[in-house]
Amino acid sequence: MLSRNSKLVLTKIFSFFSVARGYNVFVIALAQYLSAIFILAPERRALDIILDWRLFLLVLASTFAIASGYIINNFYDAKKDIINRPKKSYLDRLVSQKTQLQVYFTLNFFSALFGLLVSWRAALFFSVYIFSIWLYSHKLKKILFIGNITASLLAVLPFFGILLYFKNFYQVIFAHATFLFLIILIREMIKDLENIEGDLSNNYQTIPVNFGENFAKKIISLLLLCTIVPVYFLINVFDVGYMDSYFYSSYILLLIFVLKLWKSEGKVDYIKLHFLLKIILLAGVICIVLIKPDVIENGQKLLLIRQ
Repeated sequence: MLSRNSKLVLTKIFSFFSVARGYNVFVIALAQYLSAIFILAPERRALDIILDWRLFLLVLASTFAIASGYIINNFYDAKKDIINRPKKSYLDRLVSQKTQLQVYFTLNFFSALFGLLVSWRAALFFSVYIFSIWLYSHKLKKILFIGNITASLLAVLPFFGILLYFKNFYQVIFAHATFLFLIILIREMIKDLENIEGDLSNNYQTIPVNFGENFAKKIISLLLLCTIVPVYFLINVFDVGYMDSYFYSSYILLLIFVLKLWKSEGKVDYIKLHFLLKIILLAGVICIVLIKPDVIENGQKLLLIRQ
């Protein structure tokens, strides 16, 4: 049996994992590596990419910057989360704000340092990225429209950091990024519907607060319609291997999503829609391997010995 002190320590570790969104950070790191192997540098061996120490430092810098971003965002959203997520807010408060800020600055320092070990441009990129996350958390997220767009851009930017490293500006990459941006933007607006009570109490200027839920649903439906454009190019113009099956499947889920959206009337319904979008995003990360499944099936690039 664990002692009381041991249980308290484990609870605080779990609390901090919740504050820093450890699950999300891991998925983003995985997505960066899969994107590098299957999309950004398809001409390189997978083993070379995995063993690339510069890429490892860039992914590590990204994960540190993103984790610190969740921490500072949680810091500024503390009052709102008491209303929107009382149980999670209680768990997050097990780690003091002083400790959160100390870890926040430490993560930012190492993020910039790891970037500098790669190049001064990488250090500049992550420094600007860290500042942008702080600016979003402190000011921009409360501004109508700007908050949603900024949050979606910040979610996509780490992938552009990897893109700049490989310097492969294929058009297919921007089609993937556009689809990802639109889905994340839709998710941000669903979160606004989900958190309307806390946003209203803390003077957050969101679309549901200013224009009502029905107007927000119309915007979300329009954004869903816009996803047809990048998906059309990904399926009919570019070669995405077997990943086209993911896009067909995601549209079935998105159709279910929009039908459920117009029937949703409260927070519980919006939480379910938010979860459905998370499934689509996670499936998108996993299905990246379908672009070139032979890398997984045969281990062709992972096990090939240099001759």
